[in-house]
Amino acid sequence: MTPYEMIRAQLSQVVPFANHVGVEVVEVGDGTGITALDQREETSNHIQSQHAGAMFTLGEAASGAALAGAFGPMIFQARPVASGAAISYVKIAKGRLEAHASTDRPATDLLKEFDEVGKVAFDINVDIRNAEGDTVVTMTVGWHVRKA
Repeated sequence: MTPYEMIRAQLSQVVPFANHVGVEVVEVGDGTGITALDQREETSNHIQSQHAGAMFTLGEAASGAALAGAFGPMIFQARPVASGAAISYVKIAKGRLEAHASTDRPATDLLKEFDEVGKVAFDINVDIRNAEGDTVVTMTVGWHVRKA
């Protein structure tokens, strides 16, 4: 099992709300994360599309996966906190969705600043796509990470 697979397995268990919504952590990489959400009655809204709150949770979880992947084994020395988010719902979203997230700077730059300064602030960009690959949501999540 690779370090990224271990992080993915751990993330799948440590965020109770994302688990409650049904978010699946699909992949964790070097500053990247992919999560998925199947549409169910509980994640739907009054027009039978994915609920905005469910999509926000999906995107935030993907950003957390990207953050964890960027910090790798150092994640246990870090205390990450989301500092803000901006989200745009660009298309009606139905069915299974995947959120693709990536840090706005290379992980090596983030780790260097974290090591030298003891903290780092950065954004993670998220693209949520439907089964056809169309973007339905764009999102940016700001993160602050301090040494634990």
